[in-house]
Amino acid sequence: MVSIESLNTRQRRHLQGITERYNKRTNKSKKFAKSYRQILADNQAFNGFNFPLKEMCYPIVCQHSLGSKVRDIDDNEYVDFIMGSGINLFGHNPSFIKEALIVQLEKGIQLGTQIDLIGEVTEGVCELTGMERVAFSNTGTEAVMTAIRLARTATGREKIVIFSGSYHGHFDGTLVELKRKNGNSKIVTIAPGILANIADNVLVLDYGNSQSLEIIKAHEQELAAILVEPVQSRRPNLQPREFLQELRQLTKESGITLIFDEMVTGFRIHLGGAQAWFGVEADLATYGKIIGGGMPIGIIAGKADYMNGIDGGMWNYGDSSYPHAKTTFFAGTFCKHPLAIAAARAVIKHLKTQGLTLQQQLNERTSQMVKRLNDFFEKDELPIRMANFGSLFGSAFSANYVLTDNSVSLPGLDLLKYHLLDRRIMLRGRGGFLSTAHTNEDIDYMIWAVKDSIEELRSGGFLPTNSAQLTN
Repeated sequence: MVSIESLNTRQRRHLQGITERYNKRTNKSKKFAKSYRQILADNQAFNGFNFPLKEMCYPIVCQHSLGSKVRDIDDNEYVDFIMGSGINLFGHNPSFIKEALIVQLEKGIQLGTQIDLIGEVTEGVCELTGMERVAFSNTGTEAVMTAIRLARTATGREKIVIFSGSYHGHFDGTLVELKRKNGNSKIVTIAPGILANIADNVLVLDYGNSQSLEIIKAHEQELAAILVEPVQSRRPNLQPREFLQELRQLTKESGITLIFDEMVTGFRIHLGGAQAWFGVEADLATYGKIIGGGMPIGIIAGKADYMNGIDGGMWNYGDSSYPHAKTTFFAGTFCKHPLAIAAARAVIKHLKTQGLTLQQQLNERTSQMVKRLNDFFEKDELPIRMANFGSLFGSAFSANYVLTDNSVSLPGLDLLKYHLLDRRIMLRGRGGFLSTAHTNEDIDYMIWAVKDSIEELRSGGFLPTNSAQLTN
């Protein structure tokens, strides 16, 4: 981590200037963070902590959202590309979801009984995803945890495979990583508090690498499931169609459960998600985010042979049938929450009405936006490239900016983030999501903000001057 003392005078002046400007613009958000830090344990206020940027390290506190915009408690309006980390495909507070929630609120929040909308919503999920059976949870993490449990129940095996760079929520069973040191590699848990023996039942392999398929073959008799984020939200440029199709064939032959984690890709890239896009039919898939319309929801969907592990499978009244399948444990007080199910019904109806046109147009608009950004980065000789998978966009690779003169590295992308926030643009890390609520003017403004921020970073000595500027 870079110390302030290591910065030259020009850089210090620049850092002081953006800090003072940003603090003034977001003064109430900073006071909010300071007031509640002692009692509010909040990793959102901690993520990305960097000592030189310490005075700008606090979340923006918002009080209102609509369409592509959010408004903070300092009354600044931002164009939001975070979009609830992928939840808000239709922008903030769309009227058709708001109306559905109001109707349900009038009817009440009946927990512990079966909500009358659940059958229609289940049919809609099956229709869009092509899956045979569906169960509902509260979060994506719960959905992934349940899918793994169902795979282990159906196969009688214990080990699973995940891939480096993927994210599957905060369930202990997936919080492992592959550490390489001195030519050796070891699978370890990613943080304190997670039992080390969790790693004993997980293999972490390179995504999209054919050698990973060979490793899977070598372990096929002990593997219950392969858990895949079809296109990783951290690496949207990696879209390994052939690898996924070969993986599907291998898992079929080996009796290994193929699980698609479609929290981000589901209903975004295509009505049928990444499975429809890549032509790969998973055994189980998990969904959330978009389908809940802003309400917390998780969905586990899949083939009946696996989903029967929740309730024993199909049986009828008036005959000798009974729940015959081996079941595992599944529960949750807020599963099938009436507000979440009402919102999901509204989303499904909207998606079916719009058809594939919604995704096709949004995917194309995002591709055009990314091309405009990349054209600028290339022309300005910047070591940045963007990529997109449908309306998800982000860095095509990681790169740290160089500080010139003393060749000290500062996470320049963190500093760029504050420049963009100062210009009232919200991004999710190094990228974000385009929604149907974003206008062409929103996109134009974001691209201007990126260009203007980079020029200011250059003038402050945080980015090298390009060759064209050197010759002028």
